[in-house]
Amino acid sequence: MRLDLTWDLSLQWSTITSITLPILIGVAYFSRVGRLRERHRQPRLWRQASFTVGLAAIVLVTVGPIDDLADNLVFGHMVQHILLLEEISLLLALGLTGPILGPILTKPGFRQLRGLTHPVAAFAIWAVVMFGWHAPPAYQLAAENEVVHLFEHASFVAAGVLMWLAMLGPFPKPEWFGNGAKAVYVAAIHFTSMVLANVLMWSGTVIYPLYLASDRAHRISPITDQSLAGVVLMAQSALLMFGMLAWLLLRWAQQDTERQELIDLAYEHGIELDERRARRAVAAGRTAELRNRLLSSSTGRTPKPS
Repeated sequence: MRLDLTWDLSLQWSTITSITLPILIGVAYFSRVGRLRERHRQPRLWRQASFTVGLAAIVLVTVGPIDDLADNLVFGHMVQHILLLEEISLLLALGLTGPILGPILTKPGFRQLRGLTHPVAAFAIWAVVMFGWHAPPAYQLAAENEVVHLFEHASFVAAGVLMWLAMLGPFPKPEWFGNGAKAVYVAAIHFTSMVLANVLMWSGTVIYPLYLASDRAHRISPITDQSLAGVVLMAQSALLMFGMLAWLLLRWAQQDTERQELIDLAYEHGIELDERRARRAVAAGRTAELRNRLLSSSTGRTPKPS
């Protein structure tokens, strides 16, 4: 009886935390947005909406019906995990701009952590978190201890956000990390997920025995449940990969057009413009600023702020 009471209290605490923490993060985020608005540096509305949807999605997948499904079936748990690791973390990362992250990055100790946003480091952390928590001992521990379970979910989101920030965020990126390298990065994310997906789909033994009783209750064999988890992981990851690759292709075409327009503009006004400078400006989203500088240089005026 005491064990049941302890478990019930643990579940209630977990539920309250899963709701309260995203709300507190949202309050902090929009408090920062309000201060930035006074200086006209707030994120665009679509970024704010993306972050809000990401926070709401955390609550939906950790408290609602998906969480109930995750408690009973392996494939339900995989839906929850991959959403936190990839799609939800992407929504959150899109809402994080340089001005939003400024107060955090300037705190003592955080500057040294910027190395974690290097694409290779961020990808490695994401992969370790994904494989580590799906190893049977860690998986079992998270299922039996709600505090560990919460930490597992938090680490999924943190690793996912870090992975996407390395690709899409405001941090300085290596010279080699252009659109082609980013396409390889996205493909690497997918094929890393495929390793776990294939293990789940083709393993002839039960990897997570804690679901045996609930599988019987749902009239599904443990191997089928496990295989479905692999199919879910493969399908979700493939959809995300193709979506991101399509976006990168469109982005590359747009950036190539903007780069050429800058070079042509400089040529028309007799200004020497290094192609690498034009490429860097376009990649950083500063096309309008460089265009303004070129036009001002040709007329001898002081450039207007973009």
